[in-house]
Amino acid sequence: MGFWDAVLGRSKPARPDLDQLFALPSAAVTLEAGAGFTPTGLGSVCFASVEGGAFDRLQEEVRELLDADTERGGVPVEFSRDEYGYTWLLARQPRDDLAALVSDLHAVNTLLQDAGFGPQLLCSLVGFRDPGGRPLALVYLFKAGTFYPVCVLPGQQKRDNALELQVAAALKNDLRIEEDLSRWFPVWGAPGMAG
Repeated sequence: MGFWDAVLGRSKPARPDLDQLFALPSAAVTLEAGAGFTPTGLGSVCFASVEGGAFDRLQEEVRELLDADTERGGVPVEFSRDEYGYTWLLARQPRDDLAALVSDLHAVNTLLQDAGFGPQLLCSLVGFRDPGGRPLALVYLFKAGTFYPVCVLPGQQKRDNALELQVAAALKNDLRIEEDLSRWFPVWGAPGMAG
C-alpha cells in the first residue's frame, strides 16, 4: 500500500491464499466436536464463465484432472450454471476423505488462477451435515482469502444466523473467518450444500 492510499483511506484487498483451503480438515474436526457437523464429501468451486476457446479448453483440463479418479471408483465432476449465470463445478470424494476433496478444490482454483482466470473465481465451498440432516457449508471467498459458514434451514430460503455465528466463533482458531458479515452471502441452492 502506498503513501497516498494510506492518506486517502484506501486499503488493498487481501490476496487470495489458496493454501488456506488445506486448513479445512482440521477445522472439520473442530466443527464435529463443537457442533456435530461432519463432511458430506461434496465440494464446489464457483466462477464467472468466460466465453472463448481458451476457457473451454481449461474447463476440459479441469474435468480430465478430476475425472481421473473415476478409474478408481470416483464420481465424475459436474458442471452447472445457476440462475445468475455463474458456473459451479461439483466435486465428490468419500465422506471420510476431506483431504482429497480439499486437494481437488485447490487444484481447480490453482488451474483457473494460473491460466489467468483468477478474476473470475468467486468462491469454493465444502458441505457438512449434522445428525439431524441440517446442511452447512464452509465457504472460501477467493478475493478476500477468508471463510464463512452458511447454514440454510432445510426446505427454506432462510438461514440459521445464530448457528452461523456459533460455527464462526468455534472455527476462528482454525480458519481465517471473514469479519464483514455483509460478505456472508447465502449461496442458495449451491452444489455441494446438499448431500
